[in-house]
Order: sequence, then C-alpha cells, then structure tokens
Amino acid sequence: MPKFGKRSKERMRGVDAKLQNVFNEVVKEFDCTIIEGMRSQERQNKLVEEGKSKTKFGKHVQGKAMDVAPYPIDWADRDRFHYFGGYVKGIAKRLNVSVRWGGDWDGDFETKDNKFDDLVHFELL
Repeated sequence: MPKFGKRSKERMRGVDAKLQNVFNEVVKEFDCTIIEGMRSQERQNKLVEEGKSKTKFGKHVQGKAMDVAPYPIDWADRDRFHYFGGYVKGIAKRLNVSVRWGGDWDGDFETKDNKFDDLVHFELL
C-alpha cells in the first residue's frame, strides 16, 4: 500500500484538514506526491509574475489548496493526470468534501474547455 513520505507530509502542513483527509485516503490506493501545499503571499506573487498562476490571492495562501501528482511523475502523460483527477474527485465526494480540480475548473466533466490547465491543482470549494 502506498503512503506519503516525509517530504509530502511536510508539504501538507498548514493545509485545511478536510483536504488533507482526502489525500490521506487517496494515497492508500493511488501512489502520489504532494508538490506544494500552503504558500506565502510572496511565493504566490512570484508564480503569478511567471504565468504559473492566475490568481494573486489564491487558495494556496489560505491553506485551501494543494498541488498533487500521481507518482512517479510523468508530465507528458496527460491521461494519467486526468485519471488521477477523477479518482481524487471520487474520494472527495465519498468524504462529502467539495473539491475543484485544475483540469476541469468549471466542474462540467469536459476537460477540453479549460483556458488554463493546472492538472496537479486541487482546492476546496
């Protein structure tokens, strides 16, 4: 059974317990790694400047978002990210936690209408 390593656990620190609970369930069946959880406002500003984020006051700064990827990470395997996104959404629904995924921002189950894909991003609604 997969489990989070020390680095992933550290990266979850400061993130809302509901979102942590979702990923603690996900990792039991789907190996994944936490890329980033809580962010400082300075880091968020830098990511907006670099075009890697679209929101100046994002949910990462509030502790209500995490970037999580299936492990091992293969950035070219979009299908795997989509499968993982659906898996996470299913676990969240089972736990009665409303989550938005950066691969389907509007939640309409259509992934080709995104103007900005962030396939590792999950946030509380």
